[in-house]
Amino acid sequence: MSLKDDLWFDPSKCLIGGRWVAAEGGDTLPLIDPSTGGEIGQIARGRAADVEAAVAAGRRAYDSVWSRVPAADRGRLLMKLGRLVEAKVDILARLEAWDVGKPLAQARADALALARYCEFYGGAADKLMGETIPYLDGYTVYTLREPHGVTAHIVPWNYPMQIIGRSVGAALAAGNACVLKPAEEACLTALGFADLAREAGLPDGVLNVVPGLGAEAGAALAGQDGVDHISFTGSVATGVKIQTAAAQNVKPVTLELGGKSPQIVFDDADIDAALPFLVRAGVQNAGQTCSASSRILVQKGAYAEVAARMAEAYGSLRVGRAMADLDVGPLISARQKGLVSGFLEQGADLEMAARGRLEDAPEGGHFLAPTLFAGVSPEHPLARDEIFGPVQVLIPFEDEAEAVTIANGTDYGLVASVWTREGARQMRMAKAVRAGQVFINNYGAGGGVELPFGGMGKSGHGREKGFEALYGFTTLKTVASLHG
Repeated sequence: MSLKDDLWFDPSKCLIGGRWVAAEGGDTLPLIDPSTGGEIGQIARGRAADVEAAVAAGRRAYDSVWSRVPAADRGRLLMKLGRLVEAKVDILARLEAWDVGKPLAQARADALALARYCEFYGGAADKLMGETIPYLDGYTVYTLREPHGVTAHIVPWNYPMQIIGRSVGAALAAGNACVLKPAEEACLTALGFADLAREAGLPDGVLNVVPGLGAEAGAALAGQDGVDHISFTGSVATGVKIQTAAAQNVKPVTLELGGKSPQIVFDDADIDAALPFLVRAGVQNAGQTCSASSRILVQKGAYAEVAARMAEAYGSLRVGRAMADLDVGPLISARQKGLVSGFLEQGADLEMAARGRLEDAPEGGHFLAPTLFAGVSPEHPLARDEIFGPVQVLIPFEDEAEAVTIANGTDYGLVASVWTREGARQMRMAKAVRAGQVFINNYGAGGGVELPFGGMGKSGHGREKGFEALYGFTTLKTVASLHG
């Protein structure tokens, strides 16, 4: 089977104003399979002119059509789109595997999540309401939640379908027209989703997609005055650039950036229940996850058992081609492999507790065996910096106070989990740990389409997922009527 067997659209085009068009100048970029390192196709290389055309198309669609569509009808379109996504789950999963290197089972879960986002936000579209405010005698005061207008969505390569679902899905439900710029490393499912949106009946120009380099198309979109709101998921460094560009036009930004998320295991934890979460949350998608659990904090009474059992689990991890559907696939690119390899070199002085094994890893693919380090100091770079690869560190702690200090001891604050049977400690830790999401005796809650997601500190600001995302994609208007 080849990539061409799964394509029902032309990946070398942009979708602007409801039409598939070549990028200005007809330039393209190579599409690389992370499992082999070989070129398997071409995508459009959009630039500022293409972005400008897409934003203009979004504005026309919003002003002439989309802003007048009743919320219930917007919801029905999203629900239909969700059904179309669900009908192509297996194809979308293969496209993601070709593009990102994600094992098929993980890619399929992402495609199902995209369908679920469409379903969730389709059902929520007509339930986004204002409120009345008690005020002075003779006044009726109420609030309206209105769409921003044209929203920009700059999406990374690690979870294209999930992040499109939570940002574009919410923005469309709230009544915005969207311009989507997928990462140049992973455009296929974004383009496929846009084509399904056309099939579902979204008016032309309501969803536009411009692939291209971040420094060209992404920068142009962030600096576009015609954009009313920007949603960005990616690195801290790029997030700073996005926010700086948006500030020149005084545009609001939602930023979901990096993480160094801890799982905190106390002596009384159920280790049998915790173990799959401790390992999977660190190596899923080859560790290329903003909410990856790269730090495992273990109380000293349970440390020896947790370290031994995690090492055993790591030894059974199989690494190989995405289509082989093993435990771990390749990293997205040779560049990313080089960055993670640099972190591993920094760990040369540490105790390597275990590594996974390469089982079906073609030469030229971007493979690294998952690596577990034990007895790591909280001050070590591997315990403080975001690695974005399949690397975890075990950090011992003495008591609850030290656990909180270590957990909060990085610049990030995205996700954390606490493993303990003691109810009072669960509540104390949930309040004390600095993170946008805290899970008790679990990690990730099965993906949690309904659960607001976002960070503190350098993990960003604003919230996506759940109903809370709809507030970010709207602006609040207060109406005060004096009627005597």
